[in-house]
Amino acid sequence: MTIAPADAPEPKTLASGEIHPTKMIHSFVIQLPVMKSTSPKSYNFDHAAATPLDPAVLEAMLPYLQHDFANPSSLYGAARHARQALESARRSVAGTLGAKPTEIIFTSGTTEGDNLAIQGVLRKWPGARWAATAIEHDAVLGNKPDAIISVKPNGIVDVQAVDSAVTDNTVLVSVMMANNEIGTIQPIADIAKHLAAIRADRVKRGITAPLYLHTDAAQAAGYLDLHVTRPGVDLLTLGGSKLYGPKGSGVLYVRHGTALEPLHYGGGQERGRRSGTENVAAAVGFAKALELAATRRTAESHRLAILRDDLIARLTKALPGSALNGDPKRRLPNNINLTIPGADGEAMVLYLDQVGIQASTGSACTIGSLEPSHVLLALGRTVDEANTSLRLTLGRSTTQAAVDHVVEALPPIVARLGDIDTHN
Repeated sequence: MTIAPADAPEPKTLASGEIHPTKMIHSFVIQLPVMKSTSPKSYNFDHAAATPLDPAVLEAMLPYLQHDFANPSSLYGAARHARQALESARRSVAGTLGAKPTEIIFTSGTTEGDNLAIQGVLRKWPGARWAATAIEHDAVLGNKPDAIISVKPNGIVDVQAVDSAVTDNTVLVSVMMANNEIGTIQPIADIAKHLAAIRADRVKRGITAPLYLHTDAAQAAGYLDLHVTRPGVDLLTLGGSKLYGPKGSGVLYVRHGTALEPLHYGGGQERGRRSGTENVAAAVGFAKALELAATRRTAESHRLAILRDDLIARLTKALPGSALNGDPKRRLPNNINLTIPGADGEAMVLYLDQVGIQASTGSACTIGSLEPSHVLLALGRTVDEANTSLRLTLGRSTTQAAVDHVVEALPPIVARLGDIDTHN
């Protein structure tokens, strides 16, 4: 939803006579008095959108942002030094993922990785079909899958639902490891086994087309085991901005033997799969961030799960009628998504910001959209329920004091928004 600035012209009414959402939210801004924070601190509860750069990551990147700037494809000594740093980063990422260095492609982030995985396979197999779940990120769904795999009301894919989406001409299935809006964790390993059985049956029937499994694991990084041999995926995408690494960095894992065409052409970098001068600093930073995330994963997941459960329990008690979106157990340790009747999601975000709390209504990548969350609609939520939802995502900076501040600040905001809605 786009929020009009204070000096913006009066929004036009829609053709149906309904007031444009920007006018509705703007009226909330006018009617609700400015709420001053009881604390001068700012609390980030939107870690799913972006994370701050870890100081150790910045330190690792600095030489390649300042002095060691040579093109790693050149032949002289400085360039060979840059190439060594790039390949060292590749080996580090491969080690964390349980992959071979030759299976790692450095990208500009998860969006590019998703598109390279999907379009790269489809270009290799023109005319073939592919399927994705109804709750994938727009970086996946924007590629327009031929079949949509439904999810249960708790946001978990029913493995058997894959059957109805896969035909003999399907070459790719995309299922995100953990959802960015509701935090649900999918049974990737079970789905991989199911697809392996379908592949075996195809071989018996003389069908040679592949059937690959791709997973967007951007939100899972730092919280789940990403060792690629355990879930059994063929393609896996990650982005640095979700794991305290640099924005504009990422990785696409491509299992050896997976047929993939490049999306653009040039100097043939990344083994011919992604042309363009490599961003050595971004690759080094991403590798360091992934290494740190893997090292801290167990302890940090445990710490955040305790804070998450405390916050869920206290908010649902303080906000009668509120409901958690997504499975209460099979979810990321840092994710909370609540439907709060009577409180517009965008308005809650605006007023939480006034009291030093950064939150969101869903994916930050679709913040300009007036449409309700496709993820919540796929769970069976109504449009009104989807529009009255709030996402709070915790991270390394989250403390008990931050949780207490949310519990203190949110109920009065919800009460006031409900009062405004009642009188409109």
